[in-house]
Amino acid sequence: MAEPEAQEEEQMEKSSMGLMSHLIELRDRLLRIVLAVLLIFMCLFYWANDIYTYLAEPLTRHLPEGSQMIAIDVASPFLTPFKLVLMLSVFLAMPYILYQVWSFVAPGLYKHEKRLAGPLLASSIILFYCGMAFAYYVVFPLVFGFFTSIGPEMVSISTDIGRYLDFVIALFFGFGLAFEVPIATIILVAMGITTPAKLSQKRPYVIVGAFIIGMLLTPPDVISQVLLALPMWILFEAGVLTSAYLFADRLKQQAEEEAAAAAEENSIYGDDYEVVDDPANDDANDSGHGEYEPLSEEEMEAEMDRIEEAEAWEEEDNYDEEDQVESAPDEATNKDLPDPDKPNSLMSSTEDNPEDDRGP
Repeated sequence: MAEPEAQEEEQMEKSSMGLMSHLIELRDRLLRIVLAVLLIFMCLFYWANDIYTYLAEPLTRHLPEGSQMIAIDVASPFLTPFKLVLMLSVFLAMPYILYQVWSFVAPGLYKHEKRLAGPLLASSIILFYCGMAFAYYVVFPLVFGFFTSIGPEMVSISTDIGRYLDFVIALFFGFGLAFEVPIATIILVAMGITTPAKLSQKRPYVIVGAFIIGMLLTPPDVISQVLLALPMWILFEAGVLTSAYLFADRLKQQAEEEAAAAAEENSIYGDDYEVVDDPANDDANDSGHGEYEPLSEEEMEAEMDRIEEAEAWEEEDNYDEEDQVESAPDEATNKDLPDPDKPNSLMSSTEDNPEDDRGP
């Protein structure tokens, strides 16, 4: 009895030690991430104002003469560049952050999962940066040029630095996520949830979904929504083509297995069932009434008159039948009663044959 209890205690100690070791490793990697972000932040904070000036250039380039950005809050001149540098530090440290996450998760993955996850991780980082660059160099000039030129002449444009930062961060985040569409497509195909052929069939829904996502992730203007939806659609097509190329062998094998299963099913049920033509279709085609033709107004009125006449005749026939049924019992009763104007048939027969009353 003592030996099983000792073994259970040893297993519990090992499991607790394994959990503690994972927690310690997680703590160490989180500390490394925080230290990396702080290190980048300390290096960039000296140039915080210059970085904000560079970020605001797409807007200040289109401002009218004499207009400039303003700070509404008291602490905005300090907190806004501080916030910008902190978020920029997180974005720049993203490769190292994802590397730490990968190092923590990788020991629990299979070899084929590691072979697929590594390139996807690297490409996701590159695509996120590409989305941010697309927003800054393509979307911002168009959006700010449109906004600053469409306002009334009497309005003086003076944008708050804090609100401008929130606006551009939302666009950066939205376009960065939108450029991850090929990665999501490849992951779905790799997990066997769908296939490139099925994704191609859902293309209209994907286009509508891209515009809906563009509406949710971008500020309320049509230009940024369209400029986000179009790259998402193009990247979706790129993801479909890439997944079809990467998993061509597996998809081919899967198609062959489905074809073999369908052939086997046809061989099992093919002798028992035979497909025949519907004779009703042949009769309809022979009679010349295979296609439906709607009635005109005159034909419809004539048909309604015919139906009303038929109903009237049917009501008259029913009325006559009811009269006959009601008069039938009276006639039967009258037949059973003797006629007072006529002599009794029994008496008449007795009188005519008096010998019938004689005895033997």
